[in-house]
Amino acid sequence: MVLKIVDLFSGAGGFAEGFRLSSGFEIKLAVEINSSASKTYSLNFPDAVVLQEDIRDISASDIRYLIGGNPDVVIGSPPCEPFTAANPMRMTNPLDRLYEDQQGSLTLEFIRLVEGLSPKIFVMENVQAIIGTPSLKEAILNEFMKAGFKDVYLNLLEADKLGSPSRRSRVFISNIPIKPKLSRKVTVWEAIGDLENRHDVPNHEIQELDEKKLKEISKLDFDDYMTMFRGSNGRSIPTKIRLNPYEPAPTVMGNSRFVHPFLNRFLTVREQARLMTYPDNHVFVGSRDDQYNQVGEAVPVVLSSLIAQEVLGALNG
Repeated sequence: MVLKIVDLFSGAGGFAEGFRLSSGFEIKLAVEINSSASKTYSLNFPDAVVLQEDIRDISASDIRYLIGGNPDVVIGSPPCEPFTAANPMRMTNPLDRLYEDQQGSLTLEFIRLVEGLSPKIFVMENVQAIIGTPSLKEAILNEFMKAGFKDVYLNLLEADKLGSPSRRSRVFISNIPIKPKLSRKVTVWEAIGDLENRHDVPNHEIQELDEKKLKEISKLDFDDYMTMFRGSNGRSIPTKIRLNPYEPAPTVMGNSRFVHPFLNRFLTVREQARLMTYPDNHVFVGSRDDQYNQVGEAVPVVLSSLIAQEVLGALNG
């Protein structure tokens, strides 16, 4: 039996890619408001219905009509910006981030559609800060309980401990426990080392830099950075880091670039996609900034593949 997947806040398809790579699933429908990301999704999942819409304007009955019934599994990644400490504009009151912030309240739209679609399993990804205070945690669990899900699990997963060559700690909120087996450490160079002088992979165009930026980059040692930005509560976050080839990379973010471990240039989109374990045949469209954003705002594919196996195991008893 093929299990039907609906993907909400789908981005470029990193979460869905892991399910597609696991036999037994079919991606039926995705919802994504961003034009470039929805085009990337359509290109890579040509058999799926892709709705480039505001999720507030979509009902469960719309989705049932388009896919011919209820899905077996609903996955999705509502925006994390209202919750993450990297956002200097984050609302001070934690509950306001969920109920007052326009982006934060999109989490409630995910729960609304999960309630209406009644899938066997749902999995919602976000930053750990979405449950980072007692009040937020209680509110999230209460909203899922009101939607009919009494048993809800807050699964904290660290990507670099599960086979990803970049660090990423996220919570996967689900009605099943998700406990994949730990894996060995995968380094940056294992992920991208074979791409030098390759011209047969998409999204691997090298960005030309001006002389000033080349000088700045040439002075960087492993783990050094060019700039910093201030997040919530004045927290300083380094960007444009020269990667250490012998360790996993820092968290890949949508607005970031990494510097190549050995060359004086930024990583290409494909190299950053490798750090998120996207297969090379997953092609990104849009401007260069759009493509970097699509890569960074995703679930690492190795992680989504492990989650898909957990879901399959739960459905098969």
